[in-house]
Amino acid sequence: MPHERTECEKQWAQRGAPSDVFSVEFRIGLPTGESAWIALTTQPIIIDGVLTGHIGTALDVTSHTDQRQLSEQLIGLLDVSGDAVIVFNRIGEVVFANDTAKTLVGVHDPHTSFDDVASRTFMQAVRDQLPRVLLDPAAPTGSPSRWDGEIGFRSPDGIARVLHVVVQVVRNADGSIQHWATISRDITEERHAQAELARQATHDALTGLPNRVLFVRKTTEALERSKTTHASVGVLFIDLDKLKHVNDTIGHAVGDQLIVSIAKRLAAATRPSDLVARISGDEFVVLCEGLLDEHVALDVAERIRTAITGPLVLQGVEIEAGASVGVAMSTPDLLATQSPADAAVTLLRSADTAMYKAKQRGRGRSELYSEEMRRIAQERQTLASELEQALAGNQFSVVYQPIESAHTGRIVAAEALLRWNHPTRGLLAPGAFLDLADESGLIAPIGDWILDQGAQTVAEWIRDGLVDPSTALHINASRRQLSDITFVDRTLTILRTHQLDASQLVLETSESNLVENNPSVLRTVNALTRQGIKIAVDDFGSGYSSLASLRTFPADILKLDGTLVRDVGRTDGGDDPMVRSLIQLAHSLNLTVCAEWVTTDDHVQRLKVLGCDLLQGNRIGEAVDAHTFADKIRRKLNARQQ
Repeated sequence: MPHERTECEKQWAQRGAPSDVFSVEFRIGLPTGESAWIALTTQPIIIDGVLTGHIGTALDVTSHTDQRQLSEQLIGLLDVSGDAVIVFNRIGEVVFANDTAKTLVGVHDPHTSFDDVASRTFMQAVRDQLPRVLLDPAAPTGSPSRWDGEIGFRSPDGIARVLHVVVQVVRNADGSIQHWATISRDITEERHAQAELARQATHDALTGLPNRVLFVRKTTEALERSKTTHASVGVLFIDLDKLKHVNDTIGHAVGDQLIVSIAKRLAAATRPSDLVARISGDEFVVLCEGLLDEHVALDVAERIRTAITGPLVLQGVEIEAGASVGVAMSTPDLLATQSPADAAVTLLRSADTAMYKAKQRGRGRSELYSEEMRRIAQERQTLASELEQALAGNQFSVVYQPIESAHTGRIVAAEALLRWNHPTRGLLAPGAFLDLADESGLIAPIGDWILDQGAQTVAEWIRDGLVDPSTALHINASRRQLSDITFVDRTLTILRTHQLDASQLVLETSESNLVENNPSVLRTVNALTRQGIKIAVDDFGSGYSSLASLRTFPADILKLDGTLVRDVGRTDGGDDPMVRSLIQLAHSLNLTVCAEWVTTDDHVQRLKVLGCDLLQGNRIGEAVDAHTFADKIRRKLNARQQ
């Protein structure tokens, strides 16, 4: 080729002394149209000290040159890779290391001996992590030759890093190791981000203390241990007095400082083995294991209450801090009748009840969950018996709250909410009686009734043209309902009766069903989803939140609890990280996100920016009866037409 010949002639002219050996590589064209690489080597012919000519050899080195160029290209590609690639020979010497390996691991050039501390340290870290069979020189045929895992390694900059490592072992025909290679990627930041997200999900952002999720989990574990140790477990529920007054009169910034100061005092007043958590704005809880009896528990509670009571000076303002404390103790009967998870919630609820009793008696007190409080529970039993007559007596009614698309502003669903028109107590919300219905088993006929009423109402709205034909109906379903093997058939029958598609029903269930992994619940939920019925996780973030369980629980919609939503839109932006992270996580799992307790325009605007899909709350529409709901829709339609 012309340019190849020119280059060869140039090198010939620039060679050293005429008596020197000359070597050059060049390409020539072949009759086939292809090209070949020729390696030419010449040496002078000298007779009687006189240069008489040259003699040489020309070899076809096309295959060798192609292989060399390919190797150079691959090495260049590996050098720009973000992964560290290192190849060791059978005795552990480095035979290849790309540029990233030299930076991340600190190895030197290839053929580094064992005197290279970095390569020896890295190799040892990998060897210590590998399954023994992988580098066994006597491993049988068919043994694993590849491992994918993680190692801890301190890089040359002194930072402890987490590396994702792939190890490939190449063996000779006799099974002996020829060489082995590692491809390593630094995942330290990724692990830190995951750990931080997990920490945020289980810790209070303001104080750094565990939140309700982690507290319930730790209480469950303590109760499980107590079955073996027979030691009592105590839960102390602490409510700060006058925090709302501080927020309203001095400001939320001072209120936040008060909470942080109280958290520090609680940590100082408790034993190292005790767990202190913040579960809501002004509510803290303490888990105590190994208490001897109720008197010791009350002594601990009083010591804690005294420690956090007294004057505090925050931003130049003196604040008189105080608290009411409720105490609940585990009992053999509790552990015999409830699972540790249920018993943990019962203890928390009992301590909360005792705390409210302390507040009723004048604040600044400690109260033990007592027989009197159990008597109140008996009164609830009376209410439960009255509940049995409510359905037959036509005392129930249904109200509907709209659910709106955050991005179109159109009503896409309505949640049917139960109300009890009690003959003597007046209108009761579900919170006053629904747990009683669930305990007694009345939840099944009541649930069927509200589904029938809701399906009939939505079907009428669709026939009247008030809502889109795809409008969905949201109904709450308890664990007992989802554990009933006949629930799926009853639900589908009601939908067919009112000519609604299964995809138009959304059953909302609690967070506890995420983490309990109840087989009967999961079977029912899977059967419902196969039929096209959607599942929503209600009030996510209020109690049992399990981010890991969201990956396996067959949910379609994640409803963010109002406690997460209420501060969205704060001017300091402190509300965004948790809500944003949950929305991103839900979307990555292909879940639709619905925000509850949307009460302000700031909520609406900010949730739109954060990518929330659905909005529900008084700002969107209050819960009203079916006729009022329909009238409001008609007025909106008429306003649009005008």
